[in-house]
Amino acid sequence: MFAGLFKKTDPAVHELYSRIIEQARHPMFYAALGVPDTVDGRFDMIVLHAMLVLRRLRGQGDAAERRGQELFDLMFKDMDQSLRESGVGDMSVGKHIKRMAQAFYGRAESAEKGLDAVIADSASTALEQALLANVYRKAPPPAAVLKAMQAYLLRADRHIAAQNAADLVAGQVDLKVAVA
Repeated sequence: MFAGLFKKTDPAVHELYSRIIEQARHPMFYAALGVPDTVDGRFDMIVLHAMLVLRRLRGQGDAAERRGQELFDLMFKDMDQSLRESGVGDMSVGKHIKRMAQAFYGRAESAEKGLDAVIADSASTALEQALLANVYRKAPPPAAVLKAMQAYLLRADRHIAAQNAADLVAGQVDLKVAVA
């Protein structure tokens, strides 16, 4: 899947992206936390994990900002290649990527605002609302599952925030957070 994507990409960016994909594909998201095991569901999990890493890199200096942009660029190169491999015609790939980028920004912003709201006020339901709108949009899970997903994202955010930003710039990120 990644062959050819990384010829011009810094190995540190490849490592960050690989860790995001690895955690986003954790089977417990789909089995225990009710994330739909669909293209959209997998995309949503990549968005959430990429958002957490990008959130940590933001405001940490020029090298971190560049690394975040490189990560974003690689993510969409991979999606472009996946679309082409799935048979989407060359003429429409750009339109699909544009929609995916808009979806990424909207979903990431919604989740990040939800995280910020819960961190500021633990009674906030903003993150739950973001999850319902973006991850569980077609099949709302039981309240306990929704709470478990919110708790996971808060743990993951704290876990990544505790990591040295310079390590992330170097491609060293630990995303191993208990899912459920």
